Amino acid sequence: MSTRAGIVVTGTEVLTGRVSDRNGPWLAERLRELGVDLAYTAIVGDRPHDMEAALRFMAGQGIGLLLTSGGLGPTADDITAEVVGRFQGREMVLDEGLAERIAEIVRPLLKRWPDVDREAIAAANRKQATIPAGATVLEPVGTAPGLVVPPLDDGGPTVVVLPGPPRELQPMWRNAIETDALRAALSGATVYRQRTLRLFGIPESEIAETLRVAEREGVDLSALEVTTCLKRGEVEVVTRYEPEAEQDYRAFEELVAGRHRETLFSRDGSTVDEQVAALLRGSHPPADPPDGSRPPRTIAAAESCTGGLLAARLTELAGASDYFKGAIVAYSDEAKVELADVAPELIETHGAVSGEVSAALANGARSRLHADVGVGITGVAGPGGGSVEKPVGLVWLSVVVTDREPVTRSVNLPGGRADVRDRATTVAMHLIRRALSAA
Repeated sequence: MSTRAGIVVTGTEVLTGRVSDRNGPWLAERLRELGVDLAYTAIVGDRPHDMEAALRFMAGQGIGLLLTSGGLGPTADDITAEVVGRFQGREMVLDEGLAERIAEIVRPLLKRWPDVDREAIAAANRKQATIPAGATVLEPVGTAPGLVVPPLDDGGPTVVVLPGPPRELQPMWRNAIETDALRAALSGATVYRQRTLRLFGIPESEIAETLRVAEREGVDLSALEVTTCLKRGEVEVVTRYEPEAEQDYRAFEELVAGRHRETLFSRDGSTVDEQVAALLRGSHPPADPPDGSRPPRTIAAAESCTGGLLAARLTELAGASDYFKGAIVAYSDEAKVELADVAPELIETHGAVSGEVSAALANGARSRLHADVGVGITGVAGPGGGSVEKPVGLVWLSVVVTDREPVTRSVNLPGGRADVRDRATTVAMHLIRRALSAA
């Protein structure tokens, strides 16, 4: 069995949601890359008994490697090093050399605050330099050192103690995996392969049925860890397995591709954003086999209910920023007319939330911003303003490519305003992908 790991994220600010945990997911991915099986992630407040209880629970489950993040600062609530020392049965000792190195880091900062209490600063330095005896020190990236603390005997876990700020934790982790202490804890690691299939326009329940079909048709899923997740209107099917199960995975992938040919848009894990970026550049997304050259194209958007969220998403397309010309955000009817050249009679006849207006917005964006592709979005995002004919969640989208008829669709999206707006941008990206693939 592979080395199993646990992550303990500390900090009352994370536990209560004032700060989102970025370290747990990042460390989880690093562990997977190393072939380590992550069994648990716990978030605990700045309470020593809760922190130690989380460590002891995971150790009791046979976990061989524990990672902590946070609680290494100079204040009284920063207690991780002390708790880990007690958990490992190690005495806390002052590392004089480390204290000096921390003082050197802090010294230039004192010039900003000439009236600061120097004794308080020195005491804080000593606190951060007091570590479990026998620990390997990870040199500070900020002011807080990290630690690799092995067990006193061979029966317990190794604990890697990392700071809370991601900008400090991430480079420190790269240093940690070079230490002898952590290498020893990783000696039982294996190799994991992870593959992602992405589908759009399908309920998650359909994948559940596909898994049942796989078992009925003799596809061996026992060596595959298959997880499904509905995210932004797409279904992600992520499979983790060891190399000897490659043929089992290939059989499963072919089954998914056969049953869901129309909705499976990515077999290699590429996102719809990455595929749109490739199509705008004129190259082929990995999921789209080449069938001839494609010209690069520019794109512009005119948005109402999404309020510029599609523009933000297009701006972030990797390598495609030169192809995004800009966006018009037009909430009012007057803005749609003046900024996107929507004919007033279209709004009067069909209403602002209509296929006709979304197509006019797409054409207006393309024309006004001199782009090859225009995207128009209009809808009722809520929470109020809907009607029986046009309820909250109704969104009309249109994509127009030069010299082609607009591709226009309507969707009814569940959830509140944020959900509707976010999922509408995903629908728009898929509509763009389809329009560019056909162009």
